[in-house]
Amino acid sequence: MRSVRSLHTIINKDGQLLRKQPSGRIIAAFAHTEPAETTEPPASFAEVEEEKPPQKLNTSRLLPQHRKMLREERPYSEPHSWIHTTEKYNRMMFGRYGLSSGVDPRICFPTKSDLEEQAEYERVAFPHTIPEMIEINKKAKEEKRAQIRKREEELEKKLEKLDQWKRELNAKIAKKEAEAQAAKERKERLIEEVRRHFGFKVDPRDDRFKEMLEQKEREDRKKTKEAKRKAKEDKMLAKLQETAKGMNEKDTKGAASKGQIEDKD
Repeated sequence: MRSVRSLHTIINKDGQLLRKQPSGRIIAAFAHTEPAETTEPPASFAEVEEEKPPQKLNTSRLLPQHRKMLREERPYSEPHSWIHTTEKYNRMMFGRYGLSSGVDPRICFPTKSDLEEQAEYERVAFPHTIPEMIEINKKAKEEKRAQIRKREEELEKKLEKLDQWKRELNAKIAKKEAEAQAAKERKERLIEEVRRHFGFKVDPRDDRFKEMLEQKEREDRKKTKEAKRKAKEDKMLAKLQETAKGMNEKDTKGAASKGQIEDKD
């Protein structure tokens, strides 16, 4: 039998080993079965026959840490940021992934310093005991109820005065309307007086009409002012007369009572 090294070997697509002799004839034989031979094929033949499995591709294009999260695994096995070394992050990892996260469960429990700090915070933030807090809450509720009662009483008093306020408002509105009507009538009266003064119909835009109208308005204002002053004086005089009358009556009563006392003596 010829040596395997002296032959040129070819493997076809069906996995058969083809041996080419020097004369050019091709002899086909199966690489793994030779009835007359019991020797194993060379290592090079075995390597050629082995087929590597296809490599798995990341068709989702997710990052490794995101793929781990999708498979319910811890995203980072090693710290990639200072946040990954914090106690809060490690507690979160243990709470989410359990013992598979590789976190020591003892980190989930507060330390002695944490307990002391929490006790100090509660002492400052909540200085009162539970009975004291109940009493404070009770007083606060009573004060709130008292404020509500006071507000309701004020509303009731205001509702009682509602009719009076309506009357006062209607009176103010009527007064303003009367004043506006009086001003309008006064204006019309002055215009009519100016027209009578000229004796013929004059255009209100005429300068002579405007001058005469201003003069009439000044005279009217003067008359109105004089009438107000006179009314004020009359009112004050009436008040003085009433005061003097009261004083005279008081003096008369005093003199009469004094005479009665002298008669008794």
